Amino acid sequence: MVETAIKTQAIQIKELRKSYGAQEILTGIDLNINYGEVVCVIGPSGSGKSTLLRCLNLLEVPSGGTISVDGEAVFSQQNKSDNKKINIQEIRSRVGMVFQQFNLWPHKTVLNNVIEAPLLVRKQEKAQAVEKAEVLLRKVGLSDKRSSYPSSLSGGQQQRVAIARALAMDPKIMLFDEPTSALDPELVGDVLKVMKDLASEGMTMVVVTHEMGFARDVADRIIFMDQGVIVEEGAPSELFSNPKSARLRQFLASVLD
Repeated sequence: MVETAIKTQAIQIKELRKSYGAQEILTGIDLNINYGEVVCVIGPSGSGKSTLLRCLNLLEVPSGGTISVDGEAVFSQQNKSDNKKINIQEIRSRVGMVFQQFNLWPHKTVLNNVIEAPLLVRKQEKAQAVEKAEVLLRKVGLSDKRSSYPSSLSGGQQQRVAIARALAMDPKIMLFDEPTSALDPELVGDVLKVMKDLASEGMTMVVVTHEMGFARDVADRIIFMDQGVIVEEGAPSELFSNPKSARLRQFLASVLD
């Protein structure tokens, strides 16, 4: 079995690798994330950021290494027989994920998008699921859109519905894969506010982002990735003001005008 992560650690990654044929995307990632910590992952396109996130809830099956999430073994290259015992749906119910694209069901109302997983996966009573969904829609500022369909919403509103949908499963960890990259600039602020509120409430969050201001203000730790490895990590004040690697200095110069 993969060694169980100690109680303070929400995520424990050792020597994580991911390849597509001969192309190696992740080349040996070691990373621990504590409960209540907000970690922002930054880096150039193609550096492996999104692949790292997708491995955490097995949307991508790693090629090597080990992952423990919420104290449970998720993947082990050494003990492949254990991987077959993993309940992927249960893991994903504890690890919410918000994508670049909103992935809402177009034929369902906002409310029905939010209650779908609790009804099907958690087998909740509909009244309980609706009550929780209405609380979450208030939280993301969309109570008045409960009966609307996704096609009538702005991109920012759709992304906030996607966040509410992920939260409906009461996850212990939230993963965000560039959640504002598909939005018009004027719509970004409302989504980031919801994420900042979650961070202030103590939600464990891993956020792949190009929003450097958000990373600076909200993250407890910044991870800088390039070419499938973690090049540098540390507190935002440290990385932004005193980057140690030439590659991070080059990256920051390109994104911070």
